[in-house]
Amino acid sequence: MRNSADSPGNGSTGSAPGRPTRVRPMRILTVGVFALAGLIFFTSFDTAKGTDIRTDASLLRLSDLIQQRSHKNGQLDESNAALRREVEELAGADSGRSTTEDRRLAALEHSAGTEEIKGKALTVTLNDAPPNATAKLPGYPEPQPDYLVIHQQDLQAVVNALWQGGAEGIKVMDQRLISTSAVRCVGNTLILQGRVYSPPYKIQAVGDPQKLRNALAASKAIQNYMVYVDVYGLGWKVTDDGTVTLPGYSGTVDLHYAQPVE
Repeated sequence: MRNSADSPGNGSTGSAPGRPTRVRPMRILTVGVFALAGLIFFTSFDTAKGTDIRTDASLLRLSDLIQQRSHKNGQLDESNAALRREVEELAGADSGRSTTEDRRLAALEHSAGTEEIKGKALTVTLNDAPPNATAKLPGYPEPQPDYLVIHQQDLQAVVNALWQGGAEGIKVMDQRLISTSAVRCVGNTLILQGRVYSPPYKIQAVGDPQKLRNALAASKAIQNYMVYVDVYGLGWKVTDDGTVTLPGYSGTVDLHYAQPVE
């Protein structure tokens, strides 16, 4: 007597003559898994374009692009400054302005930072600490990576203190600051007016050197920074430069986001 499990009607490997073979659910699931795996493989290949998506190559390309754009922005600034000087020379040849109007215009250009400024100056240099730095003084924890790099607020503290100390003009790296300049950091790089810089960061100010030094020493934010200088070795240097000439601002003065109050 045959077991009922062997009968065609109970899904055995045999089947009744003339009846279609039943497709088992397990076979459908297996086919679906292989199809899904193939789709994932194709998507990964198409995304990577045949490259190893686990490498940092894409990040390196992005870094190179940023540096190229930064260099291009610098060239455009120089071209813009040359064109501005040419326009000013042509306008000054037959401007029709009075002497009083010329003096007023010169004063406005001086305040706006678009003209060169000459005078005694000092430079503040900020730099990251060595990557293997340890706490130099007892009672302080070993440094986190965040403790060893220059932050946006550090640069802003120096710039604000120099303005507070009566600076007539300030240059960060090779660019003159104006009222719309924004000192911003992304990671451990400085982005200033469309250009990218890496430490050490140099901030030069024209003004009374002693007043500028006093303002730096009085800043609470800089006093906090000096703790990290003493404990973890962040870079800090203030030097007198004698008489220097700061370049005028040569970039655009258009506001892209802020709007004037009406």
